[in-house]
Amino acid sequence: MTDEETRLTMQRLEALLIVTEEPVSLMGLATTLGLPVAKVRAAVETLTADYNGEFEGPERGFELRETAGGYRLYVRETFDDLVTDFVHRESPAKLSQAALETLAVIAYRQPISRGAIASIRAVNVDSVVRTLANRGLITEAGSDPETGAVLWGTTDMLLEHLGVQSLSELPPIAPLLDDGNNDFDEAVL
Repeated sequence: MTDEETRLTMQRLEALLIVTEEPVSLMGLATTLGLPVAKVRAAVETLTADYNGEFEGPERGFELRETAGGYRLYVRETFDDLVTDFVHRESPAKLSQAALETLAVIAYRQPISRGAIASIRAVNVDSVVRTLANRGLITEAGSDPETGAVLWGTTDMLLEHLGVQSLSELPPIAPLLDDGNNDFDEAVL
């Protein structure tokens, strides 16, 4: 590749990485870019080194990490507290009904994938999960060994907001759910 082709590949790669919410595999990136995996790997390594200040520029406030079988941009760990404080200060204190429902699913079923949450709620939960993660109420809790999907769990911050020491202090969910038998006899008649 020429210098111009390399520059364009890295720009295209950055554009993809900045919008992804889940780690993207080298194969996924290569397919999207229409390039061989080896060229994408080299571009990822160059970007990682650049973000880490290994070239002439400074270390950036974000980093490119390999996690859960793919690559994703993250805030550099040294700035976690700064970003958390900013997000909490800039975000409204109230959660939407959708966010509360999603948070309940995660709290009671963790670790759980975004797909499983969406299946339980029967709606797309991408933006809600992103909001909860940005507010520090949920965090990545590993990856599904079969699918590689990110698994989500609650954080200590959520426990603090709820005023409990552990998830075991949450009320049992079964008594709060409709057992499905209400009005069954009337529907059969």
